[in-house]
Amino acid sequence: MIAIIVFNGYSTTEKIMSSKTAGLTNLHPDIVEFQNSIRAKYAVENQTAKKGQIVFVGSSLMEIFPIEKFQQDRDLGLDKVIYNRGVRATTTADLLDHIDTLIFDLEPSKIFINIGTNDIGFNVPEGVFLENYDNILHQIKEKLPDTVVYVMAYYPINTVDNFGEEEAEHDQFYEYRSNELLIVANAKVEQLAKKNGYQFINVNANLSDANGNLRKELTFDGAHMLLNGYEIVLKNMKKYLE
Repeated sequence: MIAIIVFNGYSTTEKIMSSKTAGLTNLHPDIVEFQNSIRAKYAVENQTAKKGQIVFVGSSLMEIFPIEKFQQDRDLGLDKVIYNRGVRATTTADLLDHIDTLIFDLEPSKIFINIGTNDIGFNVPEGVFLENYDNILHQIKEKLPDTVVYVMAYYPINTVDNFGEEEAEHDQFYEYRSNELLIVANAKVEQLAKKNGYQFINVNANLSDANGNLRKELTFDGAHMLLNGYEIVLKNMKKYLE
């Protein structure tokens, strides 16, 4: 499955795969090349990045969040730079494997993390997913004890509207993805946040329709948001950025 979205000068090609969790999935391994190129780019940028700033980290849901461009194009009222270190198709295992490049090399003072939807979608065993997430938070606590960490609730998705995909493609992508599963996962991730002394935040206000689905006009495929969706998220999370 490939989806391409371009908005506000930002473009991304979304493919499906995981590296370390490849044994648990049947998804196309070519995504590893894409992931490696993104992480290599981040590694180069980290060399000249300022320490002690704000980092956004996670999967494609974070990668396509145009937060850096938002900060470039408008005054967000912040005295710190935001670095987006999202990587498409990333799982908790992938983040653990590359946590230095994605987090520690930047020595951030504040982290926003949204990771785990691919674990759920790839049907990674819940115990593995939660143990990995716990390990991520524990490592941050150990290595960056003064860093503020916001563990983000998963965004709602839309599995009911038609976004132009074939029925078989739709069924495959959403076989293990639903709002019900995300709600259950949110509760468990919230507990991990509390266990590690971090704040769990829900910045999803006004993203859902009356039935709890991601509003159709905010998404291009039911799972990933358009610019107007991220505008809402930015408004909701502004108080945590400041």
